[in-house]
Amino acid sequence: MMGLLDEGGFGVTSNPDDASLVVVNTCSFIQEAREESVKALVALAEQNKEIIIAGCLAQHFQTELLDSIPEAKAIIGTGDYQHILDVLQRIDNGERVNKVSKIPTFVGDEYLARYRKKGQSVAYLKVAEGCDYNCAFCIIPKLRGKQRSRTIESIVSEAQQLEKQGVKELILISQITTNYGLDIYGRPALGELLRELGNVMIPWIRVHYSYPTGLTEDVIKAFKEVPNLLPYLDLPLQHSHPDVLKAMNRPWQADLNTSLLDKIRLELPEAVFRTSFIVGFPGETDDHFDHLVSFVQRQEFDHIGVFTFSAEEGTKAASLSNPVPFSVAQARKDKIISIQQPIAAKKNQKSIGRILDVLIEGKDKETGEILGRCSRFAPEVDGSVRIGLGENSKELKKGMMVPVNITGSYLYDLTGEVVGAKDMVLSIRK
Repeated sequence: MMGLLDEGGFGVTSNPDDASLVVVNTCSFIQEAREESVKALVALAEQNKEIIIAGCLAQHFQTELLDSIPEAKAIIGTGDYQHILDVLQRIDNGERVNKVSKIPTFVGDEYLARYRKKGQSVAYLKVAEGCDYNCAFCIIPKLRGKQRSRTIESIVSEAQQLEKQGVKELILISQITTNYGLDIYGRPALGELLRELGNVMIPWIRVHYSYPTGLTEDVIKAFKEVPNLLPYLDLPLQHSHPDVLKAMNRPWQADLNTSLLDKIRLELPEAVFRTSFIVGFPGETDDHFDHLVSFVQRQEFDHIGVFTFSAEEGTKAASLSNPVPFSVAQARKDKIISIQQPIAAKKNQKSIGRILDVLIEGKDKETGEILGRCSRFAPEVDGSVRIGLGENSKELKKGMMVPVNITGSYLYDLTGEVVGAKDMVLSIRK
């Protein structure tokens, strides 16, 4: 939408105070996200801002949402954002616009405008939209529609455009990235896509949202063969116990977790694992939770996100019996985090003494340290590499990728110093 607005001659700002009209791209995945979205909308309405409500909340509630916020000039669904300029024209003509397709079918391609700030070194590239699975806790298929993949040629073309714009890290996303291509090629085609992207001269390519069943021999082989593909595996496992996974409508995953993780570690010794778990799912017993605790202790993931179950209207899980009290779910979440923290610290400590490529992202205003990320850290969800000011760090600018000697570690972050050629040679000869 920002790209289309910019292309259409509109001034684009991220500061609502500077805008005459504010487009709010909302989330409706869980109740907390909906509340946050509504608070933002109400706050803007009270400032007498003209508002366009876009995204999942618009798709979820449609006319009801427009009726509830009279200050809103329009709502735009998840499959309709490409019409933003037309919607603005209709608003200008005095209309109040409801542009929400009942079933989203649109997926952007390489011809859709993008808005990129100068020096922005990370780009997200959506390879598919929508989801064909029906996990009991998830409302996304209702908000995003069925899976619809872009062609390999379309994705590679956009990646080449981003390469020319100086992108250093390309992050492939969709609702289930490992199912990429199933709808248009009749088979998962992620391995083929990754090999084609290996010819694009972007230093780091990272894959997010990999469903475990899609990590086939071919995909794992691609991770080994493609030099700029980071061995970073983002696997939303959600639980470890077969009974809970079955209740989540994910039974096909139950006996896969351990064997798959063992196989990946054998094939990719440098693999970095991020996962997420839901605790407090209806019917989760103490034994089920103990199984998850043992799994987390045994697997020693690099990064973990833990969420308490949220009963979402319109999902199967919302009507399941045997709910887990929130206090119990919260205690379980805290326990998983307490187990994971020393594991994360230990993983970070293994980087001390190594020289790693670090992508520079900015500066800590309080400490003056330069902030960047090594390949183990995905943007926004993982840690940072903090670089002290020294002779070799004076000329560092956002978007540069530089070698850094890791000198220390915290729970989630690393510290280091930029090194020159002499330091690199000495490190290799140790």
